[in-house]
Amino acid sequence: MSFEMIALMMFASMMLMLITGQRVFAGIGFVAVVSALLLWGDGGVEIAFTASMKLMKWYPLLTLPLFIYMGFILSESGIADDLYKMFHVWMGGLKGGLAIGTIGLMVLISAMNGLSVAGMAIGATIALPELLKRGYDKRMITGVVQAGSSLGILVPPSVVLVLYAMIARQPVGKLWLAGVIPGLMMATMFIIYIAIRCHINPKLGPPLSAEERNVPLAEKLRLLGAGMLPLVIFFVMMFPFVKGWTSLVESSAVGAAVATLAAIFKRRLTKQVFEDTVRQTLNISAMFMWIILAALAFGAVFDGVGAVKAIKSFFLEDLGLGPWGILLLMQLSFLIMGTFLDDTAMLVIVAPLYVPLVGELGFDLIWYGILYTITSQIAYMTPPFGYNLFLMRAMAPPEITIRDIYLSVFPFVGIMLLALVTIMVFPQIALWLPEYVYAK
Repeated sequence: MSFEMIALMMFASMMLMLITGQRVFAGIGFVAVVSALLLWGDGGVEIAFTASMKLMKWYPLLTLPLFIYMGFILSESGIADDLYKMFHVWMGGLKGGLAIGTIGLMVLISAMNGLSVAGMAIGATIALPELLKRGYDKRMITGVVQAGSSLGILVPPSVVLVLYAMIARQPVGKLWLAGVIPGLMMATMFIIYIAIRCHINPKLGPPLSAEERNVPLAEKLRLLGAGMLPLVIFFVMMFPFVKGWTSLVESSAVGAAVATLAAIFKRRLTKQVFEDTVRQTLNISAMFMWIILAALAFGAVFDGVGAVKAIKSFFLEDLGLGPWGILLLMQLSFLIMGTFLDDTAMLVIVAPLYVPLVGELGFDLIWYGILYTITSQIAYMTPPFGYNLFLMRAMAPPEITIRDIYLSVFPFVGIMLLALVTIMVFPQIALWLPEYVYAK
């Protein structure tokens, strides 16, 4: 049997395992180990063992549980609620001000947690009911929450970029810095769109009544201080890293410690909050570690049978595509897979194929990591089976139908496609900050 046929059978077997409902790490890891044993006999066991040792020795992986812990302790202690109260008081008087504040909330939640699910949960439970109560258009605000929550996998500390860094063997710090400007650019584009739409049609986002805006200045300042606390924590954590005073792992430890101290200072670190935070941190961290382990094992076998060279030959020689044509085809495949898989599953499935090929085609792997992440965000929100669509359906109140959820995302998907094309044409949008910081 040719190596090309072996690679095709591995890929087909993996997809079959995932379609039957197996966990991502179990399906991919099983195919990797069985394929290794069939190809190389007892010696194939060493591939999975080597992958596990590589995982355990990867020092930056310590950032994963620390950042997840930081996000959960800020969320569970209610500090995230203070953010929305701040936006509510300070921006409610503007047309569409609460929707704009919700985007700001999503950006800061992303900077706390790095998971889009966390932003979706907070946006749907805190912001959505308040916006509906104040007469905001249900389709627009449903799109706002979905688009804003998608920033969680791009704005640092993105957990997905940690996974990409491990598979692509790229520095996590560079990837996180590369996501800063694109993430803020997309958030700004969302805000501009909301402001323009609500200016043209104020019924979509009416300002708060005079009674609700009549808040004493002392109370406004108190809420401003409480709401800015997560931003202060993020600054205290990232500033030493950007200046080169601490490593990424040390910065993540600083962030976790400062977040804990903030919860203690505000007298919100109860026994229940701490237990829930630790339990959820352990669950999410263990899940990602198993996925990374499975991806490394699968990638080692895939590379061992020469799959990457075969795919490169197929694209360049058989199809006659150039490097940019291949890149666009990759992005299209992400959009298609994203309608029925989450971002982690997509990355694990295609990373053994795409990441080495991208490097061989001469593209920057840091830049490509940002392209992958934005494409995943778009796929998350693309009907009919976008991951975020079903999360919203599960969390939204009864008056928001699945049709409303589908129709709400199209303007934001268009904005994200525009951002993706812009970063493809101007790679320095993603690459300037990591090059500047690491040059120092």
